[in-house]
Amino acid sequence: MSPVPEDRPVRAGIGTAVAVWFGSVAVSVVAFQVIVGAAGYGGKPTQDLPFWLYPAMSMMVLWIPTLAALSWVSRRRLSGSFRVDYGFRFSLVDLAGVPIGIACQLGVLSVLYWPLAKWFPDTFARDDVERSARELTERANGVWRVVLVIAVVVGAPVIEELLYRALVLGSLESRLPGNVAVVLASLWFAAAHFQGVQFLGLFVFGLVLGACWRSTGRIGLGIVTHAAFNATSLVILWPKR
Repeated sequence: MSPVPEDRPVRAGIGTAVAVWFGSVAVSVVAFQVIVGAAGYGGKPTQDLPFWLYPAMSMMVLWIPTLAALSWVSRRRLSGSFRVDYGFRFSLVDLAGVPIGIACQLGVLSVLYWPLAKWFPDTFARDDVERSARELTERANGVWRVVLVIAVVVGAPVIEELLYRALVLGSLESRLPGNVAVVLASLWFAAAHFQGVQFLGLFVFGLVLGACWRSTGRIGLGIVTHAAFNATSLVILWPKR
């Protein structure tokens, strides 16, 4: 397939985006269960698994097939240039994502959840909203703290922006009005985390990341925003020892 100019990248079809997502998840679930069983922890709940298995290995077995699928789609269905097809470019202006991400974590989420905590204290209390992330930070010790920081601040933002903005949102906006595409991609992004009490916050943050993609046509700003958002969460939740 001939190269496509950077200002007119080819977008994957919606069916391709769906297939990549479901395929990556299916492969990761099977691979993770095989690894857990081989390590002798079969049948145990995730909270009883060692950190190197969960979350460290669980993230790796999702990210690797996701990257492999994105690369295959780029070579076989798009222009063949990963950088062009997924807007994988950065600019100095992307540093604006640092204050945007911090503001979303400290300001937007606080405003969003404040009335919910007042109206539904048994569901949206701060401890409930932060529980999954807090449990993650509390389990990381020694070198695993470094691994967690790299995974949360670097790995997750890169993979998720490639998947949910460059692939999913890119496929939707090529066939739907831009605002509709951003909303649908944000719903997908929030639902894919399987965190009920965090769904609303993830959805609104997804809208912000969608706006980053729409305003620049690349994922650099979204990655920096996402990284700052996650880093701020780690700073807030990190246990003081």
